[in-house]
This record gives sequence, C-alpha cells and structure tokens, in this order.
Amino acid sequence: MIARLFVQTSFWLAGMGVLLFGAAGTLAWPGAWCYLIELGVLGLWVGVWLAHYDPALLAERLGPFSQRGQSTWDKIFLACVAIVWCAWLVLMGLDARRFHSSSLPPSLQVAGALAILVSMVAMRSVFRANSFAAPVVRIQTERGHKVSDSGPYAYVRHPMYGWAILFLAGTPLMLGSWWGLACVPLLIVGLAYRAVLEERMLCAQLEGYAEYAQRVRYRFVPHVW
Repeated sequence: MIARLFVQTSFWLAGMGVLLFGAAGTLAWPGAWCYLIELGVLGLWVGVWLAHYDPALLAERLGPFSQRGQSTWDKIFLACVAIVWCAWLVLMGLDARRFHSSSLPPSLQVAGALAILVSMVAMRSVFRANSFAAPVVRIQTERGHKVSDSGPYAYVRHPMYGWAILFLAGTPLMLGSWWGLACVPLLIVGLAYRAVLEERMLCAQLEGYAEYAQRVRYRFVPHVW
C-alpha cells in the first residue's frame, strides 16, 4: 500500500509539473517548485498516517475515479473536474510565468503556502472522523457504510469540501496568479453543486443521513452555508 501511495503521488506530481512548467515555458519558477514539494510532502505525510490508522480508507482514496456503484452523474462530474483542473494549472502557468501578467507580493505567496498547509493538516481530522471519506460518491456497503457525525462532522456536513476551499485559494496565491485566484469562486460553486447532489443520494440511500442533515444545518462553513 505504501509503495502504491508513493507511485501514485509521484505520477500526479509529475503530471502537474508538466502542465505548470509546460505552460510557463521554463523550469525557473520557484513558486511552482515549492508548491509541488509542499503537496508531495504533505500528501505523503497524510497517506503514510492513513496507511497505519485506516488502511481501508487509504485503499479507497487510491482507487480509480470510476467505480461500480458510483453515481453516473459523479463519474461525469469527476471527468469534468479533471479537465478543469488541468486547464486551471495551464492558465496559472501562462499568467504567472510565461506572460508575467500577474505579480503577487511574497507575503501573499507565503499566505498561500500556509493555507495549503492548514488545509492538508485539517484533512487528517476529517479522515480520522470519517472512514468513508472517499473521493467518489457511492455507498460503501462492503465496508458497512454509516453516517459520521463526530469531529468536524458535528459542525458541518462536508468538512472535506470546506477545507478544500482553503486549498483552492492557496494554490493560485502560492503560484502567483491573479487569474487563477479569479477562478476560485467558480470552483467553489462546482463543489457546492456536488455537495447538493451527494446529499440527495445519501438521504435516499444511507440510513440516518436525513436525520443527521436536520441536526447539522451547515454544509461547508458554520453560520454561512
């Protein structure tokens, strides 16, 4: 499992590097190098911890993005996410490095790195509270899927999406792209759309989720939404 984690992490980082540096037209981009290194270190840290704490969840998170029992709409959504994510990275490479059309102060780039750090550390608390926090939307009947309502799930119904907002904001800040930052609200709308569809499925198919949704009012951020 650990070997698979390292291989997949290396694969994704290499793919992101190709998109970022290819769009930038140069390898001389310190922000992108720092971004990839931070993602690699934090991703492996969380993954190695999961391998010991909840290997079944790690196996789920390393699985393919198209699985048996997964909603058709979610397969389409994840395919669109892959396309949008790649386009977003290319946009930031063009904006921040090739055309130099954005210029962010170092303080904002540091803030972006801190936002990503906080997001990834917080994700560990999400995984600790919910052994079913898989990247695909499906009922994991083979693992005895049940409602998680402890830890961050006692305050919001989708804490993983909530912390992902911080990650999405931190990425263009760290890479130094105002155009990338301008896309973040649209990406958040996409997360919100998925959350609504996911909840419809969970209310219909997962015992106790409808009652949980009535107890915990907010989806992403307490007292906001």
